[in-house]
Amino acid sequence: MQSISRRLSILLVLSAVAAILLVTIFVNMTVSNKFNEYMIEIQNKRYERIVSYFEEAYKREGKWSSDTGVELMHEAYMGNYCLTLLDSRKQAVWGMDPDDLNTQIHIGEMSGHDSGVYSTKTFDIKVDGNVVGFVDIGQYSSVLLSEEDLTFKSSINKSIFASGALTLIIIISLSLYFSKQFSTPIREVAKMSVSLSQGNFDTVSNSKSNIEELEDLRKSVNILAGKLKYQDALRKRLVSDITHEIRTPLNVLQNNLEAMIDGVVPVTKEGLNYLNEEVIRFGKLVNNLNLLKEFESESIKLNYETIHLEDLITEMSKDFFIGSDCKNISIEYDIQPDETYQMICDKDKIKQVIINLFSNSIKFTESNGKVLIKLYKENKKIILEIMDNGIGIKPEDLPFIFERLYRGDKSRNQIEGNGIGLTIVKNILELHNSLIEVESEEGVGTSVKVYFNSTN
Repeated sequence: MQSISRRLSILLVLSAVAAILLVTIFVNMTVSNKFNEYMIEIQNKRYERIVSYFEEAYKREGKWSSDTGVELMHEAYMGNYCLTLLDSRKQAVWGMDPDDLNTQIHIGEMSGHDSGVYSTKTFDIKVDGNVVGFVDIGQYSSVLLSEEDLTFKSSINKSIFASGALTLIIIISLSLYFSKQFSTPIREVAKMSVSLSQGNFDTVSNSKSNIEELEDLRKSVNILAGKLKYQDALRKRLVSDITHEIRTPLNVLQNNLEAMIDGVVPVTKEGLNYLNEEVIRFGKLVNNLNLLKEFESESIKLNYETIHLEDLITEMSKDFFIGSDCKNISIEYDIQPDETYQMICDKDKIKQVIINLFSNSIKFTESNGKVLIKLYKENKKIILEIMDNGIGIKPEDLPFIFERLYRGDKSRNQIEGNGIGLTIVKNILELHNSLIEVESEEGVGTSVKVYFNSTN
């Protein structure tokens, strides 16, 4: 099994090699064809010049002789082609011997391919529109190349292959570099995922990438690791909290019963009532846990009906007057007049939400405190806001107040509760597609906003 870096490097290098080879072959063929076309054009111009020369020579002399145009022999000899001058009856006036070309040392090097095949071309020599003779031009190749031509063509081919090799080296280097850019963050994320699967939630990937998708992947996995770490800590704390909440009433019951059995503590009505209160407290805890389980499993059924929230709040707040009077806490209302707060919900479940929120405000507000209940509309939402000037919530506790059995140290040690109420509140509101927001400052107070869906 290959690593992603190795596999990616191999694919990029193979693609680069194939591309360079194709480009090199294509460029070489194109240059060769264009060069041959260029040489053929030069050769045709040479043919035209030779024919023109003989036409001018005939015009001057008025006839053919063994000396007509012989000065071209030297040029033809040096250019590796043969000339034969023929009269109008195609009788030879003079001509060069093709075998003489084979004796030239450079014939094989400069005449190109097919150097062993001799071919001729015959051209008419015309004067005043009449054919007065012919000239045969013979050579051992289709295109005549000089030494300079061959050197130039060779240098072009060498440059093409050198450029291809240099380009290949550059592309391979870039391929290795970019494959590393891709593979490093992916490899880190892969290692991190393996570590997470083994339960090591402290793993963090620090290999940043300038590729947006890979960087998003790295950040997402880091966020996932943080959430898994949080959930693992929450799970451990949940087990600890449940154990604590169950152990406390059981220890109270066990210790008091043992004391009564041993005769250390007399069996009295007050003692039995105290033990009965602990049993009731234990039962409430179990009932709340069972209710929470029903909410989280979404097995609970809601009985929807239309209610007026302002009437429900006014009616229920009366139940808290006794508790607030005992602590000398004032409860104030701020409900917009001439406004109807109609909504569809499970009335009993919404009552449970309001009871939890009201009771928390009074419970965590010290004597001579104040609780303000506001009800208003905003953007087709009914907003219930409950504000108090109580003990507040610590910043480190605020993100966890809706977690099961979670209570801050101050509330755990000083105020009765089991840390399930707000969890149930949030679950009920989620079933009603409603939101809850909490803002708090320790020692200043707490503000809770609930956003209900209005039907009018």
